[in-house]
Amino acid sequence: MKTRLFLDVHAIQTVPPANINRDDTGSPKTAQYGGVTRARVSSQSWKRAIRKYFNDNGKINNIGIRSLQIVKYIAEKIIKIDESMLFDVAMEMAEKTLNAAKISTKDQKVKALFFISDKQAEKLAEASIAKNEDKKYLQDILKTEDSIDICLFGRMLAKDSSINVDASAQVAHAISTHEIESEFDFYTAVDDLAPEDNQGAAMIDTLEYNSSTLYRYANIAMHDFYGQLGDKESLINATKLFVEAFIKSMPTGKINSFANQTLPSAIVVTLRSDRPVNMVSAFEEAVKSNEGYVKKSVQKLFEEYSLYDNMLEKPIYTAYYTFKDYGTADIGKKENSIEDLVKGLGAELNNALEKIK
Repeated sequence: MKTRLFLDVHAIQTVPPANINRDDTGSPKTAQYGGVTRARVSSQSWKRAIRKYFNDNGKINNIGIRSLQIVKYIAEKIIKIDESMLFDVAMEMAEKTLNAAKISTKDQKVKALFFISDKQAEKLAEASIAKNEDKKYLQDILKTEDSIDICLFGRMLAKDSSINVDASAQVAHAISTHEIESEFDFYTAVDDLAPEDNQGAAMIDTLEYNSSTLYRYANIAMHDFYGQLGDKESLINATKLFVEAFIKSMPTGKINSFANQTLPSAIVVTLRSDRPVNMVSAFEEAVKSNEGYVKKSVQKLFEEYSLYDNMLEKPIYTAYYTFKDYGTADIGKKENSIEDLVKGLGAELNNALEKIK
């Protein structure tokens, strides 16, 4: 039987007035949980922020691009290989190659967002120049050289499942540990060049927002991720980068209006051999406080760990970092910094991966 290994990552993060993730009406997303309304940030929103962190800070040679503009992306690769190539010709070649791989296009755009790695795009560009239209060859390109974000978050093509990639990571919708009520900011904008006798505003509007302390969770099936990347060093580095990005990334919705640039107050990482576990049950009964929510939220998260001891196998490894001393229960190794937390996880992963075949 194949040995399984899961990484759980938990965070408590407080956010001031913000509208991080909007619904179709422009309101901050919410969810009903435990009988009350919670603030919510969708998994898609935070996964996008994590992927952007990979791009900006990861120093990765092979990164993924998810876009409708894949024809143009490959055309640019063609021109990079052959600088004499005209752009319009390169676009036609790229579209023809994608169609040969059974990826549908219209008006030189793919019909649905498509996830492709940089190296896959380069190889498709080379195949296009070589006029190779063999479906199997082209699809084999899309089955190798997956970037870490494609491996983590998956790829789906409804019309041809053969080039789909199963996600090795799961990211939960972040929800507030407490009940929230939305508020509205009535604001005006003044015309700098308005006549002196004009005292009115050039624009009047309202913006909905809320404040929250969020519980965030994600996991990685390390045995699947290992099979996708193929070697231990790449896996450890990619996992450390994922944890760092989970901690330091922030969705950018209305961020210029609110500057909600916060970091988690507590992070917990756990390696398990039986199954991953989301600890949101700690907050099914909403936290109530007149003195802030962070301390009580961190305490409830840590208390929840011991409640699962009789239900799950003993974790292989648990470590945590807290911004302050919140008087929490001892659930594992206490680290003095995020750097130490990530470094320590890498060392434990190195040992645990020896058991995965």
